[in-house]
Amino acid sequence: MAALDRDTPRHALVTGTSSGIGQAVAARLLTDGWRVTGIARRAPQALEGDYMHLPCDLSDPEALATTVAQAGPVDALVHAAGLLRVGPIETADFNDGAAMWQLHVDVAARLISLCAPDMPEGGRIVLIGSRVARGAAGRALYAASKAALSGLARSVALELAPRQITVNIVAPGATDTPMLRDPARASEPPRMPPFGRLVRPEEVAGTTAFLLSPDAGAITGQELIICAGGSL
Repeated sequence: MAALDRDTPRHALVTGTSSGIGQAVAARLLTDGWRVTGIARRAPQALEGDYMHLPCDLSDPEALATTVAQAGPVDALVHAAGLLRVGPIETADFNDGAAMWQLHVDVAARLISLCAPDMPEGGRIVLIGSRVARGAAGRALYAASKAALSGLARSVALELAPRQITVNIVAPGATDTPMLRDPARASEPPRMPPFGRLVRPEEVAGTTAFLLSPDAGAITGQELIICAGGSL
């Protein structure tokens, strides 16, 4: 494919744009002049700029393939859609675990497989992971699904390196999103990090935007943690 160097706006495909980190990423890229195609079950309420929404159930492989085809070729892919279910392992709901694995790992792999062949040289892929991937009590199945992204990202980064397509993970700690305030996780509330506040979605979006920028052209196969001091 041709190199990523043209006058037309760069095109990013972003999942999970209905709220939270995905919506913040889409908003930041639109502000930076990108053309953004968002994939989520529901359309976001307020995104200004060159935004197109494609409704899709990401867990449906056929629907996902059709939707990505509708989006057309992209310069960047950001998989931000997520699902959080918590609780001790002895009472774990393994259906929830399977759903998290499918959304976080299987969908990520499918998106890369669908988008990467038509990406230009110098394209960008960012997967939204989690600091919890390193392990946390009450979050075993969620952590396992996010930890698997490291092997996926590093493997794909090696495969795509000859085309200078970068693949990285942005791994935030507890972030102030609707998913974090879900009543389903009331039994396992997040711990406040040393900053005394949660990570802001806009901070995750800013780091993602950097990885999609020319300044990050030589960063690939890496995990950037944003934790407000939580990992110290």
